[in-house]
Amino acid sequence: MLSGSHPPQAYGGDGQVSITAADVAARIDGQLLGDPSVLVRGVAPLDRAGPDDLSFFTHGRYGKWFATSRAGLVLVSQELAETEGVPSTRVIVARPMDAMLSLLALFRHVEPRAAGLHPTAVIAAGAVLGDGVTVDAHAVIEDGVVIGAGSWIGANTSVGAHSTLGHDVRLFPGAVVYPRTELGDRVVLHAGAQVGRDGFGFVPLQGRIERMPHVGRCVLEHDVEVGANSCIDRGSVDDTIIGAGTKLDSLVHIAHNVRVGRGCFFAAHVGIAGSTRIGDGVQFGGQSGCGGHVTIGAGATIAARGGVIGDVPAGETWSGFPARPHKEQMRILAAMARLGRMLRPLERLLARQDKS
Repeated sequence: MLSGSHPPQAYGGDGQVSITAADVAARIDGQLLGDPSVLVRGVAPLDRAGPDDLSFFTHGRYGKWFATSRAGLVLVSQELAETEGVPSTRVIVARPMDAMLSLLALFRHVEPRAAGLHPTAVIAAGAVLGDGVTVDAHAVIEDGVVIGAGSWIGANTSVGAHSTLGHDVRLFPGAVVYPRTELGDRVVLHAGAQVGRDGFGFVPLQGRIERMPHVGRCVLEHDVEVGANSCIDRGSVDDTIIGAGTKLDSLVHIAHNVRVGRGCFFAAHVGIAGSTRIGDGVQFGGQSGCGGHVTIGAGATIAARGGVIGDVPAGETWSGFPARPHKEQMRILAAMARLGRMLRPLERLLARQDKS
């Protein structure tokens, strides 16, 4: 049963709907223990959940939270289903976290969307907008732009001349699409993101510094998401391409001529220098990055704060600076720690000799 009669709560889900324990179990193909009529209208962690909240219990380390949790309904694994705790209504499912992810959309607040074009938006006569496009206040859409059906152009955004946006694209307030940029279907640019700008291309020439003209494209394929205040440069003589399904966190920079594969993940503060080639399914941890003209093989992982200066083979995990295979990096750090302990007796011996 779904209902919209409850007021919103202060944390977790927004209280848009309520759902019974029986319906939760049916949606995730789980086994229900307890009262099937229990209603939940939000989500919260075990230690903060109340009687109207859905929570999840995934590991024994959280047993102390589960023991006193006030959650109305808890998703649990088979191994933890009989754990002693206050919550009596439980749904047993193989992977509680995955099941929770499939339910979160039920509790997510739906952002209000005004239909049509705001009167303060500036839309060039030569722009082509598909069916159901929304353009919010003070957005600027220049000549030759094509925007696919169902797209939503947020307030104070700018779409440069002759850019192409697919259907159901979402530009959040303040996002900038530079001229001649291509966005696929369902691309999301969060607030302040900028795509298609000229890269950091400068050449010393006869005692002065000349900017390199950037004539390449910037292409974001289907289902790419770009975090707040992230920047993706257009190509200088090649194209910058972000593969389908790739996700960028906030404050990420992708330089000119970079090719990123499909389904990659970039955590916050990642920086990728020019002409780098990144295979499918690569993951970059926070504050990591790589120098220019290197290749990162498919499925590789660069740990947080890792600095890549050479090619990384497919499927490997590298860390440290300069980045190297993670196990090798751990051995080096362990050896350095042992070296510190070995030096202390030698320092004491030298100190005694100095005194004598």
